[in-house]
Amino acid sequence: MSFDWFPGIREACAHWRDAPMLQHTFEALQASLENESDASIDAAKGIVECVCRVIIDELDDPRSPLKPKKDDAPITEWVSIATRVLRLGDVRHRKFADLIKHHNGLAESLRVLRNDAGPLSHGKGGFIDVLTVYHHRAAVLAADAIVAFLHKAYLDVQLDPTRSREPWEQFAEENALIDAHVGLAVDADEGGTPTLRFLLPGGDELPLKVEVSRLLYQLDRDAYVEALNAARGAVESVEYEEQGEQG
Repeated sequence: MSFDWFPGIREACAHWRDAPMLQHTFEALQASLENESDASIDAAKGIVECVCRVIIDELDDPRSPLKPKKDDAPITEWVSIATRVLRLGDVRHRKFADLIKHHNGLAESLRVLRNDAGPLSHGKGGFIDVLTVYHHRAAVLAADAIVAFLHKAYLDVQLDPTRSREPWEQFAEENALIDAHVGLAVDADEGGTPTLRFLLPGGDELPLKVEVSRLLYQLDRDAYVEALNAARGAVESVEYEEQGEQG
């Protein structure tokens, strides 16, 4: 077994490192390959489907969704829809269209192999011989080709920040543009919720009321806990002074 079999899968899983099920399936793939288990066939197919789901969830138009209504849709349908939301079929080039069809063909072959030989799909005859390392390699290489093709196309897509589940870091170019041209001022009324005033180019403003606790909780959990402990200490200090005055 060699990790060089799936560089595209490793790159995609590193990109979506905050996707728990994708990471779980990736771990299953690595473990099954290390054990030379036929379960690597199941894991390879699962990786492809999981990546397709991530892409579709991110890019599917909620006004006219393409996502399958059934979770058990065949892998070929997931791959086909992923290529559609990535708008790969919009390129009017016969050879490129053929290339997309070949990736769909790989997905179909992976589906058939998984159904015939994957031990986790459904029960097999107890005395059927297990597959060879070459079968495992072929399945993983097929899955890697599909995942790399879709992931690389995904990286070129302009994401919609209003509904994207990608982290802030994925919008580096947009972030730099905002940081260079938008200022920030804070209005803090005593005892009230602070208002952040984002100063836009041209003199306009975007006011945003936000609780200090919410801001800390969303941006820095360690800072939230430190502020919480400081606040508790302040309350305890006041209560101690009040007790001393009463005594």
